[in-house]
Amino acid sequence: MQGADKLTTNRRNVLRYTAGATTLGLASIAGCIGDDPEEGNGNGNGGNGNGNGNGNGNGNGGGDIDEITLTLTQFPDTQDPLDHITGDYFNVYDHIYEPLFDFQPGEGIFPRVAEDWEAQDDGTTEVYLRDDVVFHNGDDLTAEDVAWTINRTVDPDIGVQSPIGTYGLGSIEGAEAVDDTTVAINYGASAGLAEFEFGNYARAMNKQWAIDNYDAENEAIAGAEPEAFNGTGPYEVVEYTSGEEIVVEAFDDYWGDQPPFSQVTFNATGESSSRVAALETGESDVTMNILPEDVQTVQDADDIDIRNVTSFRNIFCPMKNTVEPFDSQEFRQAMNYAVDNEAIVSEILSGFGEPRGQPVAPGINGFNDELEPYEHDPGRAESLVEDSGYGDVEITLTAPQGRYLNDAAIGERVADMIDQLDNVSCEAEIVDFPVVSDANQAGVEPGQFDIPFYMIGWGTITGDTDYGVQGFFTIPDNPSRTFDDEELSDAILETQQIDDPEERTAALQDVNALAREKAPFVFLHTQESIYGANSNIQWDPREDETIYIWEMEA
Repeated sequence: MQGADKLTTNRRNVLRYTAGATTLGLASIAGCIGDDPEEGNGNGNGGNGNGNGNGNGNGNGGGDIDEITLTLTQFPDTQDPLDHITGDYFNVYDHIYEPLFDFQPGEGIFPRVAEDWEAQDDGTTEVYLRDDVVFHNGDDLTAEDVAWTINRTVDPDIGVQSPIGTYGLGSIEGAEAVDDTTVAINYGASAGLAEFEFGNYARAMNKQWAIDNYDAENEAIAGAEPEAFNGTGPYEVVEYTSGEEIVVEAFDDYWGDQPPFSQVTFNATGESSSRVAALETGESDVTMNILPEDVQTVQDADDIDIRNVTSFRNIFCPMKNTVEPFDSQEFRQAMNYAVDNEAIVSEILSGFGEPRGQPVAPGINGFNDELEPYEHDPGRAESLVEDSGYGDVEITLTAPQGRYLNDAAIGERVADMIDQLDNVSCEAEIVDFPVVSDANQAGVEPGQFDIPFYMIGWGTITGDTDYGVQGFFTIPDNPSRTFDDEELSDAILETQQIDDPEERTAALQDVNALAREKAPFVFLHTQESIYGANSNIQWDPREDETIYIWEMEA
């Protein structure tokens, strides 16, 4: 297990994933929401201990629970497991299309469907699969299934243009079956970076089933019946109501241990108050993204409790530097000095967050402990604005509503703090999340985007700084970048070729320092994940926002 040893001994930080789409309702609760891709579900995790929750309680045990309901913020709007890169989606589909590896934040990847793996020193890692794994339809899992799934993820000409391939498997070039249980994964970066990526995102679809039934080499899988799902995970789909709920039951022929509950129902509502109400009435057993103002309600209720942990998700405001006034480094730094992040975390998040001054959160490989958040210094901000030559400029901050913890209130506060500068006028525009998501992917070509300054969140789900910076800052083959700077781009690309783990970690720390100096974002905070749960369920939330039913007990 070369891969596991490397990660465990050489990187004390690690991986994870995320991100967005459509919500529909709890049948008995109400609530619909729209949403979208990768930026995450706003859950947060991690644990800085500064929140008002009651800690990571494990419940009171002693329950006899065989069926549970998990209420998300967004209900998956696709049946194709590759057609998304969203935290809520993964929290459903990972139980059906299980990951090839087990990943533990801070520890590394471990055997699961993949029993072992070994880098071949030629830009290839061979992955050795278990020989007793079957799909829910009874077909045996083969190396060809895994290779095809990886190729379908990274090759836009096969099946569906997968965001997992663009963001999650960015260094992976393809895969091929060596024999029935050996897959060779090819990549164009260091073996360490590739391992971060395939350790998180490698899955298996049933190639022949997908092609024969859903023309999956040409389009996304779509269907209204439970039979549209066919993975190797511990749960199989038994009921599916599009936009409302998906019911899974323990798969009798699963190769591993049987999961802790015989049946799990996934549903969703976008309103924190509705999710709390579902907990109080027993209609839900676990839910996420409890707003700080709803925490006390959960704490005061019987038989449910709060579980909270600091996440790998940072909240920030990109500034596209191909247009005025954001083309000035002095102006961008001034925006950072204008914002009082301590006050935002304290007053709007009730302590459920941590001010940040770099692109990634603590626990991520390459996080730089020496980088402090920008201090709140309006005088220095005004001086830098004058130095930039953009005094008396008028700008607008576009912020989402309902996507992250109290996001609209935070956006309005940030805009107000900037507006208090004597030489800048700033107003907030609150919009639905897809508007800022589209702005984030619109690139930096002047004339090709309308929103240069907006608020968004990003969960560095692989646990490596590369995932938190390359999509925003690298230049070649990245039309969706938000910042145009060759020095920063080159620094990131150089880290992708470094094989020595310690050398690479140091280089990533330098990337974070360079990003802080160039100020491509107004850095805000690392968000905390706040969950509500049935007290009888023993479960600790993870920093990477992943919810695995098999990690729960009752």
